[in-house]
Amino acid sequence: MPVALVTGITGQDGSYLAEHLLAQGYRVIGVSRRTSTDVGSRIEHIRADIEVASADLLDQTSLLTLVQRYQPDEVYNLAAQSFVPTSWAQPVLTGEFTALGVTRLLEAVRVAAPEARFYQASSSEMFGKVQEVPQTERTPFYPRSPYGVSKLYGHWITVNYRESYGMHACSGILFNHESERRGLEFVTRKISYGVALISHGARRELRLGNLDAERDWGHAADYVRAMHMMLQRDSPRDYVISTGETHSVREFAELAFRCAGLDWEEFVQVDPTLKRPAEVDQLVGDPRLANEELGWRPTITFPQLVERMVESDLAIVRDEMARGVIRREEPGSRFPG
Repeated sequence: MPVALVTGITGQDGSYLAEHLLAQGYRVIGVSRRTSTDVGSRIEHIRADIEVASADLLDQTSLLTLVQRYQPDEVYNLAAQSFVPTSWAQPVLTGEFTALGVTRLLEAVRVAAPEARFYQASSSEMFGKVQEVPQTERTPFYPRSPYGVSKLYGHWITVNYRESYGMHACSGILFNHESERRGLEFVTRKISYGVALISHGARRELRLGNLDAERDWGHAADYVRAMHMMLQRDSPRDYVISTGETHSVREFAELAFRCAGLDWEEFVQVDPTLKRPAEVDQLVGDPRLANEELGWRPTITFPQLVERMVESDLAIVRDEMARGVIRREEPGSRFPG
């Protein structure tokens, strides 16, 4: 039974990857920071099938001890401070986790399990102020946020360890991938959950920032398959993982409201305070290399992604209202936020 070590196991991607690896017959070791509250709701349904170990990307010793103990065949580094707006408020912390944390884990693997195959979760945010459309593995990087800069460091240090030490280390340059498990702070989930609140009468409006920003959106369950495929190749290399299609925030909102039988223009308000200091206007990837060499293709379309998220949040809000967690908005009142 191959052993896979997954950092960020409690996140969206970590939970889907754990499910996929279990289905492939892996022993899955999930890595999570020790916190005072339980943050494992996304993996609750597979908790009995995986092992969860405590370690921290800020602590080299804990990572070295972890790798020495489990001797993994594959290591997937999905842990990061991954919310772009937060990276502006906490740029140094973002760098510690998202940049230097990669080096700490790579060094632990190099020392304690040098034959292990290593996957680094790179990001389309590294392209930032895009130099060409669509973006490929050869497109120059131009990050536009502390998060994007940190991800770029993590990407290049992975390349450096591969070329310097002969490690089987690769990066997946993943474009935006969403799901029903996305955090509420991300714009796609903010939209789907906001639609559900409005549909159930618990909110009267939804405030958004740049409606014209365009992204290449896919479903996380499709993208974690690509991660696993990369580590099965004999020779490591980096791949762009994307749908090759671009949609605006406006399109996402329009479709989400339509799924609930609502007109988005009646409820969406543009809030300039929600716009980024330096916007990334259009990100769209060219996945041909992954298509050809990995045989990877997405299976869930953009409309299906939006519909799944809205239907999930409609059910969640219905349950929250039944339990009294949220209430219908009284006439004349205003839902905060």
